[in-house]
Amino acid sequence: MPADLAVIGLGTDGLPLAQAAVTAGIATIGYDPDPARLADPAAGRTPADVRRMVAGGFKAVTDPAELGRVRTAALCVPTPLDPVGDPDLTGLADATRLLAARLRPHTTVLLESPVAPGTTETFLRPLLEEGSGLRAGRDFHLAYSPGRVDPGRRTHDYTTVPKVIGGLTPACTESAAAFYGRLTDRVVRARGPREAETVRLLETNYRQVNIALVNEMAVLCHDLGVDLWDVIRCAETKPYGFHAFRPGPGVGGHGAPLDPGRAPGPALRMTGLAREINGRMPRYVVQRCATLLNEHGKSARGARVLLLGVTYKPDIADLRGTPATEIAHRLTGLGATLGYHDPYILDWQVDGAPVPRAESLYEAVADADLTVLLQNHRTYDLQGLAVKAQLFLDTRGATPTGAAYRL
Repeated sequence: MPADLAVIGLGTDGLPLAQAAVTAGIATIGYDPDPARLADPAAGRTPADVRRMVAGGFKAVTDPAELGRVRTAALCVPTPLDPVGDPDLTGLADATRLLAARLRPHTTVLLESPVAPGTTETFLRPLLEEGSGLRAGRDFHLAYSPGRVDPGRRTHDYTTVPKVIGGLTPACTESAAAFYGRLTDRVVRARGPREAETVRLLETNYRQVNIALVNEMAVLCHDLGVDLWDVIRCAETKPYGFHAFRPGPGVGGHGAPLDPGRAPGPALRMTGLAREINGRMPRYVVQRCATLLNEHGKSARGARVLLLGVTYKPDIADLRGTPATEIAHRLTGLGATLGYHDPYILDWQVDGAPVPRAESLYEAVADADLTVLLQNHRTYDLQGLAVKAQLFLDTRGATPTGAAYRL
């Protein structure tokens, strides 16, 4: 049976889309130049999830010819930030050219990758039209829909999260709405692809700015001797005008905001400041580590430091943008001897050198001069670990009050 949908890029955005489509009874194929990505735990899906998809008719393909046999094609290729802060569109361009060479009339092409506003019209459209000889909005439909996947968390099912779409033309929007309407309870129509692209920009910057605010509050409250975690606990009882965010050792993940100085249009000064604040947090965590050791008669040089949880988010194996990397780099620069534990990461390298992984967690905690919780995975018994530790720094505010030093 020919497939109705081709998902191109089986990562954080693509694999959940494919799973939702299979669940909805849509014949789906997945194309990725790296077939191993299908089993990548960083996408937030387990091998059991993938097996259920295959049992439901999903097929991973490596032949680009398969892309020309579908009615809908979704581009979900990763677009990580390059060294100057722009989304790297190299992989997206390659995937688009593959699709364009096989694009048939009346196909609906959807873009879900994180991109700057205007990318669908000024970057994707010309590649598709040049490679296919077809015209977007006349011969095929083109629309953007920001991914809203929350990796590792199952509280927000794909069907219950509204899907924003913005088409090149009203007909493009309606074609995309007809497709996504089969997957989710609510479709929200944006005025166009630029508005839909900017939705993702706003959502990621909202997270960045609010985390920066509480990170600044964490530094201030520590200096004032105020328990920020108690402040947040009380503040979030306000039923309006406040949404609780919590500080941490830094911000990572695949939904990084655009560099405001390089985005089209005026710079977003608040976002730039937020990135600067959040970018300082790994340095601040290391400073707190050194101060704690010093206050207890130990030097950072030669100290045994154990890092707990090195992923950017709890309960998934995703290291993209994790602040743990910079923290480890800086601690090593101070002369500390590092070890780590993470139930999802079996091998970890920093600056090209492997960091020893603790096999016996409680023994490693008891042996370390300082244990630092960087990510609160569900499997951690934090109260038990804090009791075992000589010194315990909790950067997530997850330990019981009084059981550890908090950020």
